[in-house]
Amino acid sequence: MGVIHEIVFDCDKPAVLAQFWAKILDGYDVRAYDEDEIARLAALGLTPETDTTVMIDGPGPSICFQNVDGRVFDNNRVHLDIEVTDRGAEVERLKEAGATVDRVLPTYTVMRDPEGNQFCLVDPRVVLQAAAA
Repeated sequence: MGVIHEIVFDCDKPAVLAQFWAKILDGYDVRAYDEDEIARLAALGLTPETDTTVMIDGPGPSICFQNVDGRVFDNNRVHLDIEVTDRGAEVERLKEAGATVDRVLPTYTVMRDPEGNQFCLVDPRVVLQAAAA
């Protein structure tokens, strides 16, 4: 079984949409950029205002706003990231329940429910943080 890791919006302007949702959701704020993150963005020619992935945090799941190169418009614009402890086992369990696998990446697997809606199975936060370090 899994828990909601975050809710993900595919969008054209992540910073603008993140600001919008942070303003209308009680207790949510745009995740702060520290000096290391600002330097990382600068190395990519980006700023917090042009970042391709902006997060907001609050009392519930984090919400991610992302602009994905090559986005396909036949996929969901909003999807759930579900954190699981054993991604391989969960993939198999969900396939038996009628889900299909779209693609497997190092820290997450993109799947579709029986009606074709996308969702992602993601590794636990501690694994993701270690991979980013």
